Amino acid sequence: MRRVFSIITILILLVACSPHTEAVVVYTSVDQVFSEPILKRFEEETGIKVLPVYDVEAAKTTGLVNRLIAEKSHPVADVFWSGEFAQTIILQEEGVLAPYVPSAADGIPAVYRDIDGYWTGFAGRARVFLVNTDLVSEDRMPDSLEDMLDPSWPAEQIGIAYPLFGTTATHAAALYAHWGASEARLFFEKLAERGIRVVDGNAVVRDMVVDGRLAFGLTDTDDACSAVEAGQPVRIILPDQGDGQLGTLIIPNTVALIEGAPNPAIGKQFIDYLHTDAVAAELMASGWSHVDLHSGATVAACLEGQSIRGMDVSLGSVYDQMQLSKEELTAIFVR
Repeated sequence: MRRVFSIITILILLVACSPHTEAVVVYTSVDQVFSEPILKRFEEETGIKVLPVYDVEAAKTTGLVNRLIAEKSHPVADVFWSGEFAQTIILQEEGVLAPYVPSAADGIPAVYRDIDGYWTGFAGRARVFLVNTDLVSEDRMPDSLEDMLDPSWPAEQIGIAYPLFGTTATHAAALYAHWGASEARLFFEKLAERGIRVVDGNAVVRDMVVDGRLAFGLTDTDDACSAVEAGQPVRIILPDQGDGQLGTLIIPNTVALIEGAPNPAIGKQFIDYLHTDAVAAELMASGWSHVDLHSGATVAACLEGQSIRGMDVSLGSVYDQMQLSKEELTAIFVR
C-alpha cells in the first residue's frame, strides 16, 4: 500500500507542478459517487484539472487524515473536503490546515465555521425522527427528544442507533455540549432504564420504522429521506423546533485549505466553488445533502414545507465533548 501511495503521489506532483497545467489536488472522504460529479463540473467550468484522492479505508476519513498528517512537511494536497467535521478539527489541531475564509462565508451561521477561518461548513444532513404513519396518528406525532422519555409510549416502540458510533455519537456529544455532561448523561441513563430499542445503525432504525417494528426512531435525513422517496408509510419530523426548544443537530460537510499547499490560489478557488448555490443544489439532488446552510437553511424535497433550526452549539464544542460522551455512554449501553 505504501508503494501504491508513493506512485500516486508522484503522478499527482508531476501533473500539479507542470508549468503547462493548472491543477488542484483534492483529498476527499465524500463517497466518490457524490463528489466526483462536483469535481468534474469544476473542471468543465474552469478548465482547471482536478486531481482527486478518495478515501477507500474501511474507517472512513481516517486514511486521508493520517496521510495528510504524514505529508505535513511536504504537502501534496491543496484542499481537504470531508463529509463531517471531527477529522477536520483533528487536522487543524495537528497544524495541517491553513486559514482561508471563502467568499460566501458570511451567509453561513457561525456555529458551522471555525472562528479563525481554518475550515468552513456547508451542505448538511440533519438528525430527525422517522415516524410510521400507520402506527402514529397526526395528533400523536413526536416533536422533541423528550418524547422518547414519555411513559405513554411503550419503550419497545422507540429506537435509536448505539450512541457510540457515527452520527448518533456526534448527536450525543452535541447534547453534552448544549446541556452539560450531567444533564446529558442523565438523559441517556433514562433512555437505557426505559429499555428503548438500541440497534446497530441509523439504517436499521429506518428499516424497523418502515416495517412497523418501531413507531418512531431517531436517524439521519439520508436514511429517512430514502424511505419517504420510496413511498413507505412514514413521515419525517424535525425535533425540537419550537420556541425555547434546542433545535436539531445539523452535521455539515467541511472544507479546508492545506498549509503549504502546492497550489493555494487554485485551492481557494475550488473552496469558493463548493460554496456556490449550484453545488448546494447538486448535492441535494444527489441525496448527499439535505440542508443548504448558505440560504437560510433551505431543505431538500423530502423535507419540503418544513423550516429547520439547528442546535445553537459550535462544532468545536461538540468535538470537545466526544471523548467524554463516548466513555460515559459506553458504560451505560455496553454491559
